[in-house]
Amino acid sequence: KLYVIDDSAMNAFATGRDPSHAVIVATTGILQRLERRELEGVIAHELSHIKNFDTRLMAVVAVLVGTVAFLADMFMRSLWWGGRRSRDNDRGLGSILLLIGVILAIISPILATLIQLSVSRKREFLADASGALLTRYPEGLARALEKLGHDKEVLEAATNATAHLYITNPFKGKQFHAFFSSLFNTHPPLAERIKILRSM
Repeated sequence: KLYVIDDSAMNAFATGRDPSHAVIVATTGILQRLERRELEGVIAHELSHIKNFDTRLMAVVAVLVGTVAFLADMFMRSLWWGGRRSRDNDRGLGSILLLIGVILAIISPILATLIQLSVSRKREFLADASGALLTRYPEGLARALEKLGHDKEVLEAATNATAHLYITNPFKGKQFHAFFSSLFNTHPPLAERIKILRSM
């Protein structure tokens, strides 16, 4: 199934728990402004996400990230409330464990999120390669990605929770320093994706 978002920004995504329950969503902007071979590349990329069960994988990764954050929070709370009862006995050890708990509560969710973003970026490379294999014409997707890179219009329907689904970052123009961009982006750099496609 194909659904259309009435938005002039150029983007598309696939979603669904498995291939028989999946849909591809494209904006009117991408449907109107890409040439046929470019659009074939985009649709093949999204079909590859479906074939590779990327939506299911990212849901599992999101649950694991949430679990890590929850466990770190519970560890800190148990140390805080449990530590109050035994302060008279092991004041120094309790303070050290509480400090470790606070550090884990802060760092664990950040590290888990970085892992989630890294998995998302790797799956984009895989969908590019699988899509190029499907169409047997990697240049179509490469040209589509170039056009998407030049489109600076922000997709109004996108949220931080759904940004990883799209073929390119829907919040165009909001860039960090290059190092932080590579860590915190849901997508690999377009230039790198295009270069790999053109080397196929």
